Amino acid sequence: MNRILPAALAILLVTSCSRQRETEFFTGKVDFPVQPNLGVKEAMAARLIPHQRQLEWQNLEMTAFIHFTINTFTDKEWGSGKESPELFNPSLLDTEQWVRVLREAGMKMVIITAKHHDGFCLWPTKTTSHSVASSPWKNGRGDVIRELKDACEKYNMKFGVYLSPWDRNAACYGDSPAYNRFYMEQLTELLTWYGKVDEVWFDGANGEGPDGRRQEYDWQAYYDLIRKLQPDAVTAIMGQDVRWVGTESGYGRETEWSATVLAPGGTQESVAINEALGVTAMSEDLGSSSLLHMADHLFWYPAEVDVSIRPGWFWHASEDSLVKDVAKLADIYLSSVGRNAVLLLNVPPDNRGLITEYDISSLQGLKAWIDKLYTTDLLNGSRPYGRGSSNLTDGDNKTSWSPHRNMVASFVPAIAATFNVAMLQEDISKGQRVEKFIIEALSGTRWDTIATGTTIGYKRLIRFPEVKADEIRLTIVSSRATPYISTFALYHAE
Repeated sequence: MNRILPAALAILLVTSCSRQRETEFFTGKVDFPVQPNLGVKEAMAARLIPHQRQLEWQNLEMTAFIHFTINTFTDKEWGSGKESPELFNPSLLDTEQWVRVLREAGMKMVIITAKHHDGFCLWPTKTTSHSVASSPWKNGRGDVIRELKDACEKYNMKFGVYLSPWDRNAACYGDSPAYNRFYMEQLTELLTWYGKVDEVWFDGANGEGPDGRRQEYDWQAYYDLIRKLQPDAVTAIMGQDVRWVGTESGYGRETEWSATVLAPGGTQESVAINEALGVTAMSEDLGSSSLLHMADHLFWYPAEVDVSIRPGWFWHASEDSLVKDVAKLADIYLSSVGRNAVLLLNVPPDNRGLITEYDISSLQGLKAWIDKLYTTDLLNGSRPYGRGSSNLTDGDNKTSWSPHRNMVASFVPAIAATFNVAMLQEDISKGQRVEKFIIEALSGTRWDTIATGTTIGYKRLIRFPEVKADEIRLTIVSSRATPYISTFALYHAE
């Protein structure tokens, strides 16, 4: 009897430790042990979760970019920095029109080019005279950033700023210490003059300064300043919270991991980690198990898909007839939001300071298409049954269900309808875990595979030929740990 008790106690301890490990999460980053046992890295990767600011950002799904500056008046994409501020003079600038249009299109945040590569500032900065304060617009007393922020607050939209690190106007660019002080002064103004900022967007552009001098950006100092002044803001692209998907086409990867080996940001440490692994933001594979085995760290670093509604990023009259149509925007939506990313859609105002009717028409069409897509869920909240499907989580709320790996969950459609889109979502507050899944449909006595996929993450939308089925079967073929599936729905898309 005395011999049995220690054995039973050991079993209880092992079970307790296993449960503790299952509920032990790593926020933002996980450091792998040296020479771990087989499967340890996958198990730890499964428990990597986002920061709260990253989770809230992912829930936005669609955000808007506003490219608007001196280039709008010179018909260029990149300015030289030598343009006269006298050129900036929108006759009908209406930021409330921008925000109304974008909000009605389903966007949840607006990010504006407060300063592009030409160095012209859309706010009356104290750092340079190359700004709206030197323009004829409102006799030099205007502030585009203030007007946009006020409009965002009026219409309950989140607000973000793009501040180009590359500055082709600043004389100190290339004198690294001096320019970094200059840049941080501009950041400080944007992060303290206008209230809450939800996203700070950097690109990695780095041209030559005067006499061919190369500027070295002090990324860590920028990040520390943002955390101090706007602790809840996500930093994007060259930031530490959100990564560039790797293309400006509007399309994410078929396999899109938010838990990636790609080290965030532009610090020397991050650059060294990525060079050692041979990965960049454009790499096809950023999170597979084969990469995990090579890596010492894993980061929660989700993808943002940035694309313009027009061929260019700034408004050009010659492109009014080239605005992406509803079919193209719908395809982009399915391939960005529907591939575990947030869509950042650029909608540039014209030289009057208004979003044109061409862009508005496409945006309205996209919103109508999305609304119609989600009108009727064939499963209509149907709960799963079958092997491994009864583990409902989060108490009475039943916000997710957890099929065992390699197990099957079946659903009986609540209504008879034809469908051609499936939506899957993981509860990413508990990590991203699914590596492969299969969806099958039963019609009569025959099961047919209608869709297969790899990663799910926040949201996965998959299209396939139209199907009408008596029963639907979802199989999680491979998962790094017990998955938490928050949504399985079926829709019909035109």
